[in-house]
Amino acid sequence: MSDRVNVIGAGLAGCEAAWQLASRGVDVRLYEMKPNKRTPAHKSDLFCELVCSNSLRNAAIFSAIGLLKEELRRLGSLIMESADRSAVPAGGALAVDRDEFSRYITDRLCSLPNVEIVHEEVTSIPRGVPTIVATGPLTSDALSEDIDRLIGDRKLYFYDAAAPIVDFSSVDMTKAFFASRYQKGDADYVNCPMTKDEYLAFYKELISAECAALHDFETDGEALKVFEGCMPVEEMARRGEDTLRYGPLKPVGIVNPSNGEKYYAVVQLRRENNAGTMFNIVGFQTHLTFPEQRRVFRMIPGLENAEFLRYGVMHRNTYIASPGFLDETYSVRGERLLKFAGQMTGVEGYVESCASGFVAGISAAADLGAAPAVSFGDKTMIGSLAKYVASGNESGDFQPMNANFGIIAPLSEKLKGGKRVRYDAYAARALSEIDTIANILK
Repeated sequence: MSDRVNVIGAGLAGCEAAWQLASRGVDVRLYEMKPNKRTPAHKSDLFCELVCSNSLRNAAIFSAIGLLKEELRRLGSLIMESADRSAVPAGGALAVDRDEFSRYITDRLCSLPNVEIVHEEVTSIPRGVPTIVATGPLTSDALSEDIDRLIGDRKLYFYDAAAPIVDFSSVDMTKAFFASRYQKGDADYVNCPMTKDEYLAFYKELISAECAALHDFETDGEALKVFEGCMPVEEMARRGEDTLRYGPLKPVGIVNPSNGEKYYAVVQLRRENNAGTMFNIVGFQTHLTFPEQRRVFRMIPGLENAEFLRYGVMHRNTYIASPGFLDETYSVRGERLLKFAGQMTGVEGYVESCASGFVAGISAAADLGAAPAVSFGDKTMIGSLAKYVASGNESGDFQPMNANFGIIAPLSEKLKGGKRVRYDAYAARALSEIDTIANILK
């Protein structure tokens, strides 16, 4: 058996796996098809390019995603190290400067003498040698076909949507104002308030706006194949007049600090970089044409003259029906040397992808005797995600999964005090488990 591990894909999962292997003395060959070939969503030649959002979501440890981030920090995650170094103000969330985030990871991996970077497209999976496939939602057609042959009818498609980014200097701050997101954290969000008449006019134009042409593989009959957690704003709006007001435009808890006024609906913008020159429109993932984005989104008070630094786009996401195919180390059952990681496995989200790459990397190192074999179990968020991928849910309808407390092992006893007390207990139990694992892996 080869002592070198092939890692295919330099996204969050692939880079985390490569780092965990290389830092334990394992030789790694990391394949990344950029800059020789790229997808429409790719703009940078750096590793770990964030194409959908710059937010790694809630920072609080008593939230499921905040717990997952803390677990990874304590285990020595490269992705979390970079995220913390490149963080930009985002209230109660962890958001990053995209360029700083990607550059740090790229530089760290390229500096390791036992990591060989190969800039070429992999069109077929190496067999019989240690390999981690982490090509993510933008897997090339040729490699997708080879994976399809390997897994048969398990492959499914759906689509994510990226939100637009606007130049802060073009936002009319006589109409917009800074405040926190739902009175949580600092006043880091730009808030664009709407009266009822303004909202209804915007809503009418949004649901009738022209969408970009779809390719055949982007549809399922007449419906877009989209994950609920990344629903295009126009699709969400078509579910009902007030759907957005209970979703991304929810005005609850948002008050103008200059006059105490509350509003019918509020559009929020989140900082994209440390310089504060770029803001993305929160929850506005979209498949509208670029001219329609300009027309409709400029109806939002404060964005009448907005300069769009990036328009929203749709991009393909591919994932495997993994239960029964992968085990809790993300290894192919019956073919231990081959592992998958990232969104392709059915984890959904940046941090979740990183977690799968961490587990796959540690598992591959253990296969080679470079790390102890560890089980993350179902009391940690890392382990609960891995268990979900390996086993699915009781309904048998496997869908991509974010970190959440619904997949973690229940507490041994009921606690009084409500959800916050229960979530605190989940976090304390999980971090105790993680600290034990971290000591084993040292």
